[in-house]
Amino acid sequence: QVQLVETGGGLVQPGGSLRLSCAASGNIAMINNMGWYRQAPGKERELVAIMTRTESTVYADSAKGRFTISRENAKNTVYLQMTSLKPEDTAVYYCNGDASSGNYWGQGTQVTVSS
Repeated sequence: QVQLVETGGGLVQPGGSLRLSCAASGNIAMINNMGWYRQAPGKERELVAIMTRTESTVYADSAKGRFTISRENAKNTVYLQMTSLKPEDTAVYYCNGDASSGNYWGQGTQVTVSS
């Protein structure tokens, strides 16, 4: 089993920045990829960014150039640095761990971009 806990969401003005954190615990050695997804009201959950075990990254077009996914192995933590935030980035952001034992999700953290 893997447990994921997101922190760092909040209210930010357009053009601002936020950093989300996802702390992983449990059988983390089984995790292959970790990523961030988001779900806005009335919309389906969508990919934001993924980092593989070898630290390759994949970004959604909407995130390219503005968001950066990174990891700190010593803390078993994955980050999503978000800059130049737009109102359309408003969503619940979820951390995901793709492991050999299954697909795991955090509880989500709300990001609201509004003036």
